[in-house]
Amino acid sequence: MLRSRWTKLPVFLLCLTPIFLVLWRAFEGDGLTANPVEFITHFTGDWTIRFIVITLAVSPLRKLLALPDLIRFRRMFGLFAFFYGTLHFLTYLWLDKFFSLPDIAKDVVKRPFITAGFTGFVLMLPLALTSTAGWIRRLGGKRWQVLHRLIYFTAVAGVVHYYWLVKSDIRLPVLYGALVAVELGWRAVAWLRKTAKRQFPATGPARATAAKAESC
Repeated sequence: MLRSRWTKLPVFLLCLTPIFLVLWRAFEGDGLTANPVEFITHFTGDWTIRFIVITLAVSPLRKLLALPDLIRFRRMFGLFAFFYGTLHFLTYLWLDKFFSLPDIAKDVVKRPFITAGFTGFVLMLPLALTSTAGWIRRLGGKRWQVLHRLIYFTAVAGVVHYYWLVKSDIRLPVLYGALVAVELGWRAVAWLRKTAKRQFPATGPARATAAKAESC
């Protein structure tokens, strides 16, 4: 089912659900609360970090659930993380600060969470720009993979941004931080195992058994 080319359409529409939801709330009058700019800023920020977590979850889940075709959706999830991150950033620049550079500069100095969030957004830019098949060919698979590991630093910057932003209730940033830690930890363990296999290859019967298992 995941191999069907039509599967991406419902997933794409599902990823747009937060936008439909916020538009619906906007038409309700007071649906965006008494401070709509703050609501939209937090709403888009929440969905940015959620899609980053979802993007990082694709690789572990495809292995654990034996669903290799999940990889078809990773690029889409990553682009939606950038999409909501862009909305989050524009809401701050436009609706909150009206593109006032002095006000933004003061925020950067006084509020470290702004710097962390901006860092995370900047790190997403090359990922979004090189997400096409053409860029994969230009960079070559290996270099493209190395570049797209920037998402690890984006995830960390996003969690730090969220943690420094909240003043009392830190449950959500801690939850996202824990999920990111598990996802990065899984990758670290997988890398260590791969490195160990290269440095200490199986010999004799064990090597033959491993080769036979890989060929199956």
